[in-house]
Amino acid sequence: MAEPIVRPAADADMPGLRAVANSFGLLGMWPEQPDFVDAEREFGAVVVGEVDGTIVGFGGTLRRGTVTHLGDLFVLPDHQSSGVGRAILSRLLPQGTPTVTFASADKRAFALYVRNGMRPRCPLLYLERGPLGGRPASRDSGQAPGEADVRAAAAMDAHVCGGDRASTLRWFAGLPGVTLHVSGSGYAFARTAGDGVVIGPAGGATPQDCADIVLEAANAHPGAGPVHVAVPGTHPLLPLLLDEGWHIGDMDTLMTSEDFMRLDRYVPHHDLG
Repeated sequence: MAEPIVRPAADADMPGLRAVANSFGLLGMWPEQPDFVDAEREFGAVVVGEVDGTIVGFGGTLRRGTVTHLGDLFVLPDHQSSGVGRAILSRLLPQGTPTVTFASADKRAFALYVRNGMRPRCPLLYLERGPLGGRPASRDSGQAPGEADVRAAAAMDAHVCGGDRASTLRWFAGLPGVTLHVSGSGYAFARTAGDGVVIGPAGGATPQDCADIVLEAANAHPGAGPVHVAVPGTHPLLPLLLDEGWHIGDMDTLMTSEDFMRLDRYVPHHDLG
């Protein structure tokens, strides 16, 4: 087998890259393009691992201020433990700057992140809720995001997530099916994907403000099923959602190199952080 080649992703690599992503079920909430990989190419970096002319893995990051969010590091099973993942990660993560990722249960990847300076902070729980059985939408059911609301949301977001990403949020706000709930003390994006809805990113000036705006955004889609939200295990929203009948579909570990996120008042997006 030839030595792997690790390089920035080109346009011609995208079908092979998305084939790897599909093999891990990463595009289920992105039925149409543009998708999160397009966001990583525009607002961060995407690197592929190639063997004998075939894409066998990829990694992607998004930047928010000085923070690098590692959104993806995936290598096909036949090429795992071959050094492809380590090589991709070394190309993606800058030295001496804050980093964050949502680590799966893969012990090899977890150890790789620790060796690159990240430490586990808390579980990240992926919660789901089915339709609310005919319950009417809330009075404010969200709007297609306007520029002023996106600016307000981006300002609040920078405070809780660790860095400014106004350009990424403007891109996200322009996608079909995206709505935004925003008040003076909280914001929550929601995106319809097929029959379901994904909530996030969201945040608030206080933990209660964050919980209130997330619940408002979720309850504005009473007939959707499922509704998805990713909640840090330290967030007071977690027991509220479980008490309301949400269930845990999956779990990652939120890892950071420094303590720069307000995990009690921030709800990340599954793919955008």
